[in-house]
Amino acid sequence: MNRHDPIFPRAREARIRYLDADFQVLEEGDYVRCAVTGQPIKLEDLRYWSVDRQEAYLDAAASFQAYLDRFR
Repeated sequence: MNRHDPIFPRAREARIRYLDADFQVLEEGDYVRCAVTGQPIKLEDLRYWSVDRQEAYLDAAASFQAYLDRFR
């Protein structure tokens, strides 16, 4: 092992299908990106998403911001 080699393999972005009360992993990965902030969200921390828009949100504030942006 080289000292420049990462200890853990590089994290990959997952592809998700957002359902009403759950989500389905279409392509394995470690995280998804918030549609509003662009920040990564670990799959185990994912709590907010839109079924209609098929996008994830970091938190309730980001979800509300996406809702408001629909009307601008």
